[in-house]
Amino acid sequence: MNGRYMVAILLGGAVLAPSAASAQEVVAVARPIAGTRLDISATGSVSRIPDLAIISAGVITRSSTATGAIADNATRMERVRAALRRAGIEDRDIQTSSISLNPDYRYQDGQPPVLTGYQASNNVSVKFRDIRNSGKILDALVAQGANQINGPSLTIDKPEAAYDEARGKAIAVGRARAELYARSLGMRVVRLLSLSEGGGYAPPPMPMAERGDMAMAVRAKTEIDPGSQDLQVSLAMSFELQ
Repeated sequence: MNGRYMVAILLGGAVLAPSAASAQEVVAVARPIAGTRLDISATGSVSRIPDLAIISAGVITRSSTATGAIADNATRMERVRAALRRAGIEDRDIQTSSISLNPDYRYQDGQPPVLTGYQASNNVSVKFRDIRNSGKILDALVAQGANQINGPSLTIDKPEAAYDEARGKAIAVGRARAELYARSLGMRVVRLLSLSEGGGYAPPPMPMAERGDMAMAVRAKTEIDPGSQDLQVSLAMSFELQ
């Protein structure tokens, strides 16, 4: 009889123990705020010099026939690709972005459109990892037949470390701001209640104007200045003040 009673107690303890632990966890997570809740937005920013320029370069050709426009375009585009490779641009940094073939029409009032030929276009997106020399490469592309250039889009190739630094600055800004509010109110910061990240942000650079056929006649040397770029991380932080 006593043996059965002891077994029953042990079994009961084994069943109740996890429930008690679960209850303690719930209480810890749902711990009420005894003081005042303070919500703060904080931003951390770091500055970096862009080390990657992305530029679109291509060729537009016209011919009286579709096959002529495509063939001429392919020939000139191959010279452009060869110039990129001679400049040290790796294949992984050259990507076709668009290919198109469209008819050209002449329009006159009161008359149906007249087909005058065809226009072929081929563009590649090129990553320039040596920004200082990218202007010279663009001039070389123009000399090899490129008559459409757009960009650059300047960016950071591997921004993770910079964003982590911005996160650390944002946390420091949030804590300092919470301490400022607490001192002004005659209170103190007890604990951090929550923290969430709004994401990183790099303001887009101003794009370079498109260079068309008329601009190609200018023999000025092309220059691309990397400048600097700010990378930002915004945080939402909540503190308890007492």
